[in-house]
Amino acid sequence: MALATHTIIILLSGIVILSYLFNMVSRKTKVPAVLLLIGTGIAIKYLSAYYGYVEQDVNKLVKILGAIGLIMIVLEAALDLDVNRKKLKLIRDSFLSATVIFAVSASAIAWLISYWLGEPIHMAAVYAVPMSIISSAIVIPSTSHLPEQKKEFIIYESSFSDIIGIMVFNYLVMNSVLNLQSVGVFAASVGLAILISVLASFILLYILAKISIDLKFFLLFAMLALVYSAGELIHIPALLIVLVFGLVLNNSHLFLRGRFRSLATHEHMEGVLSLMKSITAETSFLIRTFFFILFGYSIQLSLVAERQVIILGTLIVLILLGARFLYLRFILRSNLFPELFLMPRGLVTILLFYSIPAAQTTGSFSVGVLFYVVVVTSLFMMAGLLFFKPKEEQHEIVEVSGEAN
Repeated sequence: MALATHTIIILLSGIVILSYLFNMVSRKTKVPAVLLLIGTGIAIKYLSAYYGYVEQDVNKLVKILGAIGLIMIVLEAALDLDVNRKKLKLIRDSFLSATVIFAVSASAIAWLISYWLGEPIHMAAVYAVPMSIISSAIVIPSTSHLPEQKKEFIIYESSFSDIIGIMVFNYLVMNSVLNLQSVGVFAASVGLAILISVLASFILLYILAKISIDLKFFLLFAMLALVYSAGELIHIPALLIVLVFGLVLNNSHLFLRGRFRSLATHEHMEGVLSLMKSITAETSFLIRTFFFILFGYSIQLSLVAERQVIILGTLIVLILLGARFLYLRFILRSNLFPELFLMPRGLVTILLFYSIPAAQTTGSFSVGVLFYVVVVTSLFMMAGLLFFKPKEEQHEIVEVSGEAN
């Protein structure tokens, strides 16, 4: 049975409205909106089957939305990153945290998968890397009530985790052999990506400053997507281009100096930046909504109930928690709460999982493990946010208790 056009429009509109409601519920209850969206996708799947509608293959659409969402999410995160001397320590700490925790997690998970499933270590690493990446798409919208320092640390750390994870994943799928030559080639591609990033950023800034028509922002997004996709085709870490552009736009006062001052005035760039942030946030919200709905729709719940999936998924989550605890406690020597639990896996993990080339896939690894890890790490984040109380709130509670006595 096929859906009528008006029914599809009603369904899509209802999903968007529902997603806004989920965001409101999430702010009040700290339940991650992503879990509600995935649950909605699962419900749609089973309800449509109950009423006789044919199940659709949405994997291709999930990949497309994921790639677009990745661009928007990294751009949205970069537009929130201020670069100045006061934040150098914060940037250093968050970068080291993202790098070390990612490296330890990916290595341990790769060994576990190789041992558990009897797969070669390189193939196991291809599966381990996506699950070692913190989802900025989930964690950043959930940090609004955190103190500014904790919030900025999480934004920087999750953004760096996305970039590092994607670059390492690209390296692994490009090279079947790990040696100095392949590392050198990959390092050269990173250097090329940085060079292209700087050039593309100034070109895009020029377009923003000089085009007088109002309909220029989605032209900009189209150009970013074009550059990103072209970079992926020639196997360079093109997400760097998106990150660098966002950083340049949000910190234009540092880059538009000397002969580059003629590109745009500071006042003009402030107006452009404000509108850019608004449009990027709205677009990211829309793409995330449909991505996680479709991901939920594509899930086979029977896979998650398998004993092997639960055991392997639990061991992976324990590795992620252990690596994070050891770094935050003994190296960064930071307050563990709630940072320890803010490690959800989401859009990037799912997108990279679906991007594994056919030649490097193995039938022994169940997609149920992926779903299990995404859900359980989101639940950990929910627990951390639920039990965390900012110092201001704690003082208020103490004062109220004192007055009552």
